[in-house]
Amino acid sequence: MDFLSLGEVLIDMFPAEVGRRLTEVTAFRPKPGGAPANAAVAAARLGMHSAFIGKVGDDIFGHYLEEILKKEGVETRGMRFDEQARTTLVFIGLPDENTAEFVFYRNPGADTRLTPAELDRQLIQESSCLHFGSLSLTEEPIRSATREAIQVACSAGALISFDVNYRPSLWRSRSEAVERVMDLVPSVDLLKVNETELTLLTGSEELEAACRSLLQHGPALCVVTLGPKGSYFQTNQAGEFIPAFKVDTVDATGCGDAFIAGLLFQLVKDGKRLDDLSPSRLRKALYYGNAVGALTAQTLGVIPALPNAGQVEAFLRQFN
Repeated sequence: MDFLSLGEVLIDMFPAEVGRRLTEVTAFRPKPGGAPANAAVAAARLGMHSAFIGKVGDDIFGHYLEEILKKEGVETRGMRFDEQARTTLVFIGLPDENTAEFVFYRNPGADTRLTPAELDRQLIQESSCLHFGSLSLTEEPIRSATREAIQVACSAGALISFDVNYRPSLWRSRSEAVERVMDLVPSVDLLKVNETELTLLTGSEELEAACRSLLQHGPALCVVTLGPKGSYFQTNQAGEFIPAFKVDTVDATGCGDAFIAGLLFQLVKDGKRLDDLSPSRLRKALYYGNAVGALTAQTLGVIPALPNAGQVEAFLRQFN
């Protein structure tokens, strides 16, 4: 297995209009979502052997999401169904194409109820890369299941990728979020943040200094997504800004998930993973990730917008 993501798969209730606050939206359209699931689909479309581990309700939405992942070529044997909790819904507002508002309907959500005992350990041990986000750290027992999965994956020699993906409404406080995130940073190889998350974790807005402070906790690579400006990588040896592609953005939701899938595709496909952190290799990987994100931004919704490898290559040929 090339790529395994763990965490939430849920229903995104996308707004009928872009340009209105969440409370002003007149209607919502249900679409499959959840950052780890988005990344798993993106990886599959790029040609990776991809799998997903997570929990949904034993309800119409939960079974629909399983069908969607299967249809996209994502291995779902790690999915579990909960008879006691519903599949999580997320209502989304888009005040503008680059800004999103989220309200999560968890009480609790089935995604938070995955237990360590329900993990498919064989699937984890077979995977070259384990990717997860901080929504899996907000509640128990999913927090313990995430820790267990990381331990199993580390023992098997997998690359561990962590997308902070901070959602303030799911945390009791900013300090709790920082504590939970930083507690796991030493266990990961690749840490992906956006500008807000970088400042949240470090107190600094200066890219190189903030990233270097995070690298001191253990990761080999820190990557910062900068929205329409591009992305930035930092290792202990070097750092570099990679400009974005200029496109007509319709909806930036999920572009970070698309980006990380493209980046990991480049890092995993040649078998080197993080053995080679040269600027030239990372420059190429982030350039590719930027392209996957740019293509995703041009369509409303996430999974319907994710490009395949052929579309990415055709897009990149315009700039060569």
